[in-house]
Amino acid sequence: MTAPVRTRGSAELIRAEEPVLAHNYHPLPVVVARAEGTWVEDVEGQRYLDMLAGYSALNFGHRHPALIEAAHRQLDRLTLTSRAFHNDRLAEFAERLAALTGTDMVLPMNTGAEAVESGVKVARKWAYDVKGVPADRATIVVAADNFHGRTTTIVSFSTDETARRGFGPFTPGFRVVPYNDLAALEAAVDETTAAVLIEPVQGEAGVIIPDDGYLAGVRELTSRKGCLFIADEIQSGLGRTGRTLAVEHESVVPDVLLLGKALGGGIVPVSAVVGRREVLGVLHPGEHGSTFGGNPLAAAVGTAVVELLETGEFQQRAAELGVTLREGLTRLVGKGVVGFRARGLWAGVDIDPAIGTGREISERLMREGVLAKDTHGSTIRLAPPLTITGDELVGALGALEKVLG
Repeated sequence: MTAPVRTRGSAELIRAEEPVLAHNYHPLPVVVARAEGTWVEDVEGQRYLDMLAGYSALNFGHRHPALIEAAHRQLDRLTLTSRAFHNDRLAEFAERLAALTGTDMVLPMNTGAEAVESGVKVARKWAYDVKGVPADRATIVVAADNFHGRTTTIVSFSTDETARRGFGPFTPGFRVVPYNDLAALEAAVDETTAAVLIEPVQGEAGVIIPDDGYLAGVRELTSRKGCLFIADEIQSGLGRTGRTLAVEHESVVPDVLLLGKALGGGIVPVSAVVGRREVLGVLHPGEHGSTFGGNPLAAAVGTAVVELLETGEFQQRAAELGVTLREGLTRLVGKGVVGFRARGLWAGVDIDPAIGTGREISERLMREGVLAKDTHGSTIRLAPPLTITGDELVGALGALEKVLG
């Protein structure tokens, strides 16, 4: 990386944000100016190993050459048409994404929250047009401790009071059941149920991995009860867990998949709802849309992302380095780590509260040149770019051991 332009120091820039930015985030006190691969650099030139990867939006690292090239090439040609017209990049993106995910049809959007909102709308429309649920009676069953976004509708079915408090009245039509509990799920599904919407791995909750057989059980139950299975793979998908999709760990094929984050390669926001033709085919012109969804720049970058995943290289890296991650965390259990959950290159690490909160541990790691982020209580998340090397991963685990000592 070349040296950053040093106009103002970190402390001055952080102070400058206070009066002008809404306080909806509490970032670590590091001001990133440049990045490449698995490393970022602050305005003073200090380098840090990125162990968060933009909550999986940077699965391929910062400024991956193939993705940057695709973006530059498209920037010189065409960036936006709106969907009022066709563009010459969208068909290839949709065809290749459908092939990668084993689905029939693609609805391109921008952000993960938009993908979830779109999935909710599609499920309800399917329930009325295909299943025959009476008008305005459709329900969707979700899991407690979910994280699907922060729009008004989505926080309506969140169980996180921080996300909900002060934002009511809430959107009706959702039933919340415990995660990883098939009996509770079955009891909640009835003739009004349009869909069951779950994360195959609950990321924001602390990388919560369900029991073996849970996802297969959700698939069997929804098929038997005549409702849709919608898997939110916005964080867990596109290589993060060692497979293209996390549902593949149980050979499960949902009716609808929600994708985002890594689909934009860390360059532009790209999301998509993908699924069976009989489901997404319920949408007709004028019923749903997005000015920027499927724009040529997003389609070009998204196609380059799919091309990277088509080789299987990144899925394999996540699976192989995931072994290193699990082995390293296992050695730390009893040495400041009280437990962890990991799948591929993704882990939720529970720290002994006597040693520090998740925030405090993240700040200590930052001082050691490693960037991670806390979630609830004393849990931190580790989700490095899939381009990380074995030596870099071992170094990050060494830094964690040091700050716990």
